[in-house]
Amino acid sequence: MSVFFRLLEYARPHRARLAGALAAMVLYGAASAGLAALIQPIFDEVLPNRQNLAPIAAAILVIYLLKGVGAYLSGYLMTDVGQRVVRDLRNVLFRHILGQSAAFFSLQTTGRLMSRITNDVGQIQRAVSETIGDLARESLALVGFAALLFYYDARLALVCLTGAPIVVYPLVRLGQRIRRTARRSQEALEQMSHVSAEAITGHRIVKAFGAEGRETAKFERASHHLYRTNMKVTGVVSVLPPLMEFIGGVAFVGALVYGSQEIAAGRLSPGEFTAFVAALFMMYAPAKKLSRVNADLQQAMAAGERLFEILDSHNEVQQRPDAVVLPPFSWRIEFRDVRFSYGGDGPSTLDGVTFAVRQGQMLAIVGRSGAGKTTLVNLIPRFYDVTGGAILVDGHDVREVTLASLRGQIGIVTQETVLFDDTIAANIAYGRPEATRQEIEAAARAAHAHEFIVRLDGGYEAMIGERGQRLSGGQRQRIAIARAILRDSPILILDEATSSLDAESEMLVQEALSNLMRNRTSFVIAHRLSTVRRADAIVVLERGRIVESSTHDELMARGGAYAKLYELQLQEEPSEIEI
Repeated sequence: MSVFFRLLEYARPHRARLAGALAAMVLYGAASAGLAALIQPIFDEVLPNRQNLAPIAAAILVIYLLKGVGAYLSGYLMTDVGQRVVRDLRNVLFRHILGQSAAFFSLQTTGRLMSRITNDVGQIQRAVSETIGDLARESLALVGFAALLFYYDARLALVCLTGAPIVVYPLVRLGQRIRRTARRSQEALEQMSHVSAEAITGHRIVKAFGAEGRETAKFERASHHLYRTNMKVTGVVSVLPPLMEFIGGVAFVGALVYGSQEIAAGRLSPGEFTAFVAALFMMYAPAKKLSRVNADLQQAMAAGERLFEILDSHNEVQQRPDAVVLPPFSWRIEFRDVRFSYGGDGPSTLDGVTFAVRQGQMLAIVGRSGAGKTTLVNLIPRFYDVTGGAILVDGHDVREVTLASLRGQIGIVTQETVLFDDTIAANIAYGRPEATRQEIEAAARAAHAHEFIVRLDGGYEAMIGERGQRLSGGQRQRIAIARAILRDSPILILDEATSSLDAESEMLVQEALSNLMRNRTSFVIAHRLSTVRRADAIVVLERGRIVESSTHDELMARGGAYAKLYELQLQEEPSEIEI
């Protein structure tokens, strides 16, 4: 029930619409009972004697009209509330997911997170807009019918309703089973979403290795597992209507035996008995619907549990309540005995890293794959928080300043080029949405991207597809560099920014990067010696520790770890070693 009441909290801002829906439900329930009440005068007055035909006919039309108005307003308002709750819940969930640290995304998959946002929230939308509405509307109708039964004959009503408590126990037991099975069904749907997202995202590798059959088999296994799980849910839910029908049949037999005795004794008129039986039968439809409502609620509760598991997981980089705005960068960035471990208490990825970079300097970070280079630069914008030591920007610990003011001064070009399914202009202006077309074109020219952009159909308004698939690797990289140029940040992080470029493109982009890095503080991870050699300082990482630190010429003269990497790269040109 805690999940149920927690979901209701999201409906609190819309309580005015809920009140209107409740009023419409009361109207619906009263009109439903009113129709049953008119059966008695029809059989006792209209049919035998043709008395009160006009007023009763008018009453029937008015009651049907009121019932229709109540049904429409309650359904519309509850759907509106449900859609608003789902909108708010999706927004909160999406905002929460984006607020998590990079460690959170390393533990989750895109398909599974998308399943939470779409499928699980969809289950909750059905519960709020339809199920809870049916619960209230049909419950009010049942109350009206039950009141009518007791009005006609209390003893006969008790005879007919004695079976009602018998239904409660199986409903509770079946509800618990439905929730467990529904959770497994949602997990199976999540797995199917994960498998399909992986195969679609990696379709080029799938085709290149002829793995279509294997991926299809994986999807079919996940799909079959979802089918079997859904059929278990269906099997449990399908038990309820026959059970309700049987109990209704027992109640009708009891009413028939008792009613015939009462009519024979003159204590009950045929019209009253007919109205009683009609009300009893009219109770069946809402009672049957309520049995399904419980099943739907249990499925929604299972989805709610999964959603709140995400909302209650806090792996985000927290901004302190007393965080201050970081002033414009002007002095230096210092790593002071920095330690970091992805597992918190696990093996250290960085261990006692200490160095300082002055404003305007270019620092190259060198090391073999897995040495901790990318981890080191990811700590500057607080994609992760250090587990020991501190990173200082102009003397301010990055954990004590606002995230917006910190990240607003950092431009990044990553090894994995990330573009969005939008126009080229929008991708370049991603860091500065307010930029003018002239500024966008100037950034593209500086990144030597303007020439190929204007040749595209649509130019700067050309759509580039998901992750920029309509562009070549080198073109995507130059768009990313143009985005960093337009950002015009005083601190730059270049994580193998030229790794996807051919020799000709690299020469053009290196010139653009040289202009970009002038008078800016740059952290460069690169495998091209042309970038490393002209760095103001080079740090060499091995297993998370700095083993050497100096200029290119001095490090070569020492003949240490850097010189060995340098010689190895010359022997294997073009090199695949990350330096």
